[in-house]
Amino acid sequence: MQGSVREAETNNPLENVTVEIKGTNIGTSTDSEGRYTLEDVAPDAILVFSLIGYPNVEHSVQNQANVDVTMGAVAADLDEVVVVGYGTMRKRDVTGAVSSLNAKKIENEAPTQLTDALRGNVAGLNVGFSSRAKGGGSLQIRGRTSLNAGTSPLIVLDGAIYYGAWEDINPADIETVDVLKDASAAAVFGAKSASGVILVTTKKGTEGKPLINYNTTIGVATMAINQPVHQGQDFVNWRSDVFKSINENAQPFQFDDPRNLPSDISMDTWLGYDQSSGDPVRVWLRRLNLQPNEVDNYMNGNVTDWYSQVFQNGLRQDHNLSVSGKNKDISYYVGAGYLDNEGIIVGDRFKTLRTRVNLEANVTNFLSIGMNLQAVSRDDSAIPHAWGEITALSPYGDQFDADGNLTWRPNNEVSGGVNPGYDAFHTDRKDRTNSLNSTIFAKLKLPLGFTFTTNFTPRLELYERYNHERSSHESWATFGGRASRQQRTTYFWQVDNILNWNKEFDGIHRFDVTLLANAEKLQRWDNNMSNDNFDPNDDLGYHGIGNGINPIIGSYDSYSTGDALMARMVYTLKDRYTITGTYRRDGYSAFGQRHPRAGFGSIAGAWTFSEESFFDVDWFNYGKLRASWGSNGNRDVGSGRDMYVALADLTTGKYLYVRPDGTVIQANQLWVNRMQNPNFRWERNTSYNFGLDFSLFNDRLSGNLEYYQMNSTDLLVLRSLPNVIGFDNVMDNLGEVRNRGFEVTLNSLNISKENFSWRSTALFQLNRNAIKHIYRDYGPDGQELNDIQNRWFIGQPIDAIWDWKAQGIYQLGQEEEAARYGLQPGDYRLEDVNDDGRFSNADRQFLGFSEPRYRWSFRNDFQFLKNFSASISMYALFGHQSPFNSLKSRDGFPDRRNSYAFPYWTPENPSNEWARINSNEGSATGFNVYRKRSFVRIDNISLAYSFDAEKLERLRLRGLRVFANVRNAGMWAPEWSFWDPEWDPANGPGPTPRFYTIGLDITL
Repeated sequence: MQGSVREAETNNPLENVTVEIKGTNIGTSTDSEGRYTLEDVAPDAILVFSLIGYPNVEHSVQNQANVDVTMGAVAADLDEVVVVGYGTMRKRDVTGAVSSLNAKKIENEAPTQLTDALRGNVAGLNVGFSSRAKGGGSLQIRGRTSLNAGTSPLIVLDGAIYYGAWEDINPADIETVDVLKDASAAAVFGAKSASGVILVTTKKGTEGKPLINYNTTIGVATMAINQPVHQGQDFVNWRSDVFKSINENAQPFQFDDPRNLPSDISMDTWLGYDQSSGDPVRVWLRRLNLQPNEVDNYMNGNVTDWYSQVFQNGLRQDHNLSVSGKNKDISYYVGAGYLDNEGIIVGDRFKTLRTRVNLEANVTNFLSIGMNLQAVSRDDSAIPHAWGEITALSPYGDQFDADGNLTWRPNNEVSGGVNPGYDAFHTDRKDRTNSLNSTIFAKLKLPLGFTFTTNFTPRLELYERYNHERSSHESWATFGGRASRQQRTTYFWQVDNILNWNKEFDGIHRFDVTLLANAEKLQRWDNNMSNDNFDPNDDLGYHGIGNGINPIIGSYDSYSTGDALMARMVYTLKDRYTITGTYRRDGYSAFGQRHPRAGFGSIAGAWTFSEESFFDVDWFNYGKLRASWGSNGNRDVGSGRDMYVALADLTTGKYLYVRPDGTVIQANQLWVNRMQNPNFRWERNTSYNFGLDFSLFNDRLSGNLEYYQMNSTDLLVLRSLPNVIGFDNVMDNLGEVRNRGFEVTLNSLNISKENFSWRSTALFQLNRNAIKHIYRDYGPDGQELNDIQNRWFIGQPIDAIWDWKAQGIYQLGQEEEAARYGLQPGDYRLEDVNDDGRFSNADRQFLGFSEPRYRWSFRNDFQFLKNFSASISMYALFGHQSPFNSLKSRDGFPDRRNSYAFPYWTPENPSNEWARINSNEGSATGFNVYRKRSFVRIDNISLAYSFDAEKLERLRLRGLRVFANVRNAGMWAPEWSFWDPEWDPANGPGPTPRFYTIGLDITL
């Protein structure tokens, strides 16, 4: 028999619907046209149709040869299968805090990274931001849980722990992403899961004819926000104000344009201020410290727009091709993707080739074997122009010399900045990574509901970086050019042996037991060499690295091992009561000899109260209460040299030794560099989680509420030691941090009509942390001491801001008050808490927080006019602040450089926010002025059109979709006005891109 499956609201065909004969293992799935075929179907059989995001549909065959059904999606997808670590589980049976994302939901948004897919789509997951062509960003689940160790979540790819780069996972290959947030859900991963777990499942083959899919996107990256610098005459006017501000005793109009002198000041008087002669305009420009070539360019009207020289519209393209299929013997998915992105900074470019093979074959009816293979070649060779130089370079400097070559210092002044493209032009670099990540597995079905799976996951990464800084560079010529070569090989393997038992008794008792034995090993070989002063020249660069006279050769190899045993049992009674218990014992070679292993456990329960006979509320369709407790570990204590901080290490070096005969030679030395700590152990995260899952109003509104508390203990801190011991400090497990938070997820079906549907998803989260212990050193009053240097305070959040409080600008008439602190009108006024006339730690206050106090996101998806779909998503971060020291108007050396075109205080145009140029800090050296960074961002707007299947049959196509989207479409930040309020912490504020993309998706 045969038939088709369509979506009830849109009448579009549904792909990948599982069609099974009830009570048997016989089944198939629909193709891209929603069609299916089944053989040997009994006349009285019942077919079960299931698909993630839709309620199951049962249909009696009743001797029919053709059965067509429609499926209507609901907001509460309770029978959805989610990945929970070493297995899957029905969503209604989940007892922990798990959030899921189906990649089909964002297929029109053209994500190029895993982080693009996750940003704003999972409550409790914080996704960072990067403006580089490579994209990406950090990931953090439920706040910061450590002071010194890593807090990135564990990535699990197709059931195996993944230590590769996130950017190597092609979003086009992703089927679903499941995020495990609480200790119970993540407990199966024990000592690697204190910061949460992200489970990525890639695509597999589907029943029916082979599918060939080609997806291509092309787009452009543009500047989302511009931050102009002084240009042309505006630069000269600003420089005039600079010299007025820094020369308090200047003569009247000494630094003003002589062409605009008042009638009471003659030109001779003006020139006589410094006994100058000649062209008054040239004299004026030299007083403003413009160099000779700057003066000439001003007089000739030659202006260089450095801003346009460093920023560009970057071309972006992403091409993905896949072939997939499945029959009773084999399932396969083969995909390849090529990504080539240019950034908004000239010279910034990222290229990668990502391939995937997922294969599973049935050897017998009880044995299947397969592999999931990912091979990636990544090119990071591009060298972006130094865009930060725009605030140093004069618009009257020379970009090129008389021969057309790039100049080194455009105004020939040491502090006047470097040509942004000069270093890149004189550098030859090759930076490439090739990696192979695979899982080879075998599944054995055993009697009595047992299944045994063994996974072998080898990973090989080859990294090479070759770099040549040419002697043609005016600065690098002093050491005859410099070249370096680095090769690093990383080999990692792990073995998972998994025994599952899944059994149901009497239709009411269901057991799901998982046992795991795991072993792993990591080895890394890192070689590097460098040389300079090449003879006779450095034309061969890193190809002739032996031609230099100062060779330096180094190597570093590392090695680590780990193992684990884990047991988990899930018991469900009457589909109403579920209890989950997990225990895992881990071992890791990086910890102290007394604590190489540790145990971590959890217990969780769930009660589906809406299934109780006493619960009879028509509008409340589904309700489940969850509670969990558990502990996880954090072994992310570093890599390479930093991994074995538990051990003492020997460091070598060289020194000059004078022999008795007076000759000087280089001699080797060896010393103990670090104190061992045999008690060094795992950081531990113990947490409670309480949750409510619900579905209301005939499943039109669903979601969940989560409340959690996490206590992170045994945190690593660098403990100071008395000098008599011989070491300054030692890493020890002394710290403790507490996190509390609340999360809300709401899904709604707002409108559902034949030609129009509207769905919304709203997420809200807040997290509050507090430091409970640092070094456990106590003062005379019995109170634990704070760490002033690191700004860590007992009882305060890790990100608390402790600083002097700015109270505006001293104005004219406040000279006497300002003079008390060595300041004057136009300088910043700070609060002197103890009124002692100076600023010390006693005057610092808690001013706020550097991390957002709460976050929300809001997404709307529309289906209309049968074949159109659209979405708009936004997210917001509120309650955090950062230093905005441009308000002090004292960046660098303003008398020699340029500046952003910001306002500034003058006697004629006073301000209570912007200080005078080159303002004075008095005794509060290095104080910060803070501004709130709260913002709302329209993250993505997309529109797509899917062609009718009937029309495509004539072209022998099974699917055709065209789409367009805008990423980072708009942003509103009421108080922040310096570039974008969201940035990569490693780079600070800077330009951010807006992406315009069009795409085509074809299925054959």
